[in-house]
Amino acid sequence: MEALTLEQAKKILAKHTTEAHLFTHAAAVSAAMGAMADHFGADKEHWEAVGYLHDVDYEKYPDEHCLHVRELLEPEGVPEEDIRAIISHGYGITTEEAKPETDMEKSLFAVDELTGIVQAYALMRPEGLDGMAVKSLKKKFKDKRFAAKCSREIIKQGFAMLGMEAGEVMQCCIDGMQAHKEELGF
Repeated sequence: MEALTLEQAKKILAKHTTEAHLFTHAAAVSAAMGAMADHFGADKEHWEAVGYLHDVDYEKYPDEHCLHVRELLEPEGVPEEDIRAIISHGYGITTEEAKPETDMEKSLFAVDELTGIVQAYALMRPEGLDGMAVKSLKKKFKDKRFAAKCSREIIKQGFAMLGMEAGEVMQCCIDGMQAHKEELGF
């Protein structure tokens, strides 16, 4: 298989996932990854596809997340670099197998949890994602009770891995999700 496409990622995820919120999360991470690809001058659709498929084993193996990615994706012909990128978003959390090294891997690690905070904030705003400012998002990010299940420590590790300011990554997330707001239900 050439680089994974978004169409292929959607077909593969549908084989292993049934819960609506996981498809919404897949779409949010995909959108954020597209914006990160733009930032790095990389292949946007490829990054979106990897982002979409990042939780392929989560519904079946929530307590062993990222440990079953290879067995689900190798038979689908997903390239090794994409399998590794997906596994790497669990580095230090559920697996020690693949430390994020590429811009794609580091971006996936950073935006996975961050999209949850952006989404939660958008849900409480009458305007949704429209006009969301990084400054306001940073205030929500600092409030540990807001979207409490989204790990600030993991997100901060991602910012550090990328060598980017929090606001830059947040803006990418907002921009990417804004571009896909209908798909995300906003």
